[in-house]
Amino acid sequence: MEDQELQEWIEQISLASFGRPFVHQARFNRRLRSTGGRYFTKSHDIEISWMQWETFGRDEIEKIIKHELCHYHLHILKRGYKHRDHDFKSLLAQVGGSRFCQSLPQARQKRAYKYRLECVNCKTEYFRKRKVDVRKYACGKCKGKLKSYTLDLPTSS
Repeated sequence: MEDQELQEWIEQISLASFGRPFVHQARFNRRLRSTGGRYFTKSHDIEISWMQWETFGRDEIEKIIKHELCHYHLHILKRGYKHRDHDFKSLLAQVGGSRFCQSLPQARQKRAYKYRLECVNCKTEYFRKRKVDVRKYACGKCKGKLKSYTLDLPTSS
C-alpha cells in the first residue's frame, strides 16, 4: 500500500465512521516502532506505522486509523482530544477504534537488567535497567535504605 492509497482509505473511514471529511495529509512512517500512529496537532496530519501494516494487516490498521481520526476530529471541534478525556474515550468506543496498538515482535525484546537494588533491612531485591540514585528512594516494603549493585552483563564477542 502506498501513501496515496492510505490517504484515500483514511478519507473513506472518516466519512463512513465520523460523518466528517479528513482534509489533511496522511502517510506511512517506517520509523514508528512502539506506536501505531500519530496525530499532529499543529499540521493536523496523521502518520501510520508501516511496521504495524506489515505485521498485523488491514483490520488492525483500521482500528489505529479510527484512533487517530478521533484525535483529529475532536481537536478540530475543540473538544477533549487527549487519551484521558471523556470525549475521546466515548468517541473511540462508538466508532470501534483501538485504545492501544499491538506490540511488534521486534519491540518485545527485553534488555537484561543492569542494576540490582537491595534493601539493607529486609533484603528485598529490585532489578533495574537504569541507574537509580538510592539516596532518593527507599524500600517499598519496609522503607529501609537501598544499596545498589551493578550486574555483570554477558558480552557478545
